[in-house]
Amino acid sequence: MNVEYYLERFHHAAVRGSLILLTAGALAAAGELQAWGGESSDIVYAESNSPAGNAILSFKNDGSGRLTFLNSTPAGGTGVYDPSFALGPFDSDQNLLVSRKRSLLFAVNSGSNSIAAFHIRSDGSLTAVSGSPFPSGGSNPVSVGLLDDALVVVNKAQDPNQSTNQALPNYTTFHVDHGGALDPVDHSTVPVAYGSSPSQALIASQGPFVFGADFQAGLLQSFVLGEEGRLHQNPPRAIPDSVYEGVGAPHFPLGLRTHPWLPILYVDLVTVNKVAVFQYGDRGVLSFVRTVDDSGKGPCWAIVNHSGTRLYAINTGDNSVAVYDLRDPWKPKELQHFVMADTTGNPFSAVIDDTDRFIYVSSEVGSASATPSANAIHTLKVSADGTLTEPFAPTVLPINGVARAQGVAVFSGK
Repeated sequence: MNVEYYLERFHHAAVRGSLILLTAGALAAAGELQAWGGESSDIVYAESNSPAGNAILSFKNDGSGRLTFLNSTPAGGTGVYDPSFALGPFDSDQNLLVSRKRSLLFAVNSGSNSIAAFHIRSDGSLTAVSGSPFPSGGSNPVSVGLLDDALVVVNKAQDPNQSTNQALPNYTTFHVDHGGALDPVDHSTVPVAYGSSPSQALIASQGPFVFGADFQAGLLQSFVLGEEGRLHQNPPRAIPDSVYEGVGAPHFPLGLRTHPWLPILYVDLVTVNKVAVFQYGDRGVLSFVRTVDDSGKGPCWAIVNHSGTRLYAINTGDNSVAVYDLRDPWKPKELQHFVMADTTGNPFSAVIDDTDRFIYVSSEVGSASATPSANAIHTLKVSADGTLTEPFAPTVLPINGVARAQGVAVFSGK
């Protein structure tokens, strides 16, 4: 990995980003926000997370938002299920990840401490990489991030069914070889506090940086991803106490996403219904800017479209999405509070396709009262102004037995 290249690109990002944002802002003012490309040819992947055997479930979007089930591919490991539905073990994002070159899919086997790797054929079908699955370098892997040939893995160490949860959670890295196999990087593992519940391995859009939310510790992590794929940890950053003044709520940061052109990190603050805005510097060090309100309940997950004009906060508490205008990316302005169709489950991970025309939101069993249809995918259609509709009922995942689905990823063709 050429770290100098990424650092140089980071230094020029503010100027380039400002020019792009001026253009985007003019289009937004004229009501002409348009998505990339033509009709969708998306293949959507979800993870069964079944303790009886994890599998990748594949669906095809017909171009209108209707999903058709294609097949189920074994992931070579097991998932996690906890009938107590305790806070923490299932709070994670990027359980599934399609590589930037759209040639590989990575998936966590959270119950058997491994990472599955697949080659993606031109039609979106999957074949396992030789040697897959690979040990995750810790207990209870929940999230993966990829920069060039370095794969970052978050091991949450919070699976209630594993005695190995006496181990510390960690962030660790692997080298991805030309065939897609994973090799651990020496001296790459960074442990974090017991019970801190790390949730995400977010690769920054600008610079060789990795961000994570230690959910139950109330901390944001930032790292430089250095030569040979090693992580160099910056001091953890807490959300300012002033954000919680007079509320008395736990300091629980969760979903993370960066702006595509500017050094901005957006953070969902679950217990106060706000989105925090942070700036990051040339070593990935975070500085708090402000918060903005979310009219939904329990913002947990975040995505930003490719043009940097819209931020979407997925609200687990009321099954909704808050849509924000990023004409001023440092001060998001809420445009829409969109309530999704009821699945009896809770929305978790979300992903936007390469055309910015569709957002896919995974719903999962989140309580003892949920029905089997809780494991589902919402397909949200993005209008020209960035607002959302849901043209069809959520697609129920074909999962037999007790399971709590996790993760969603999209392959938009080669």
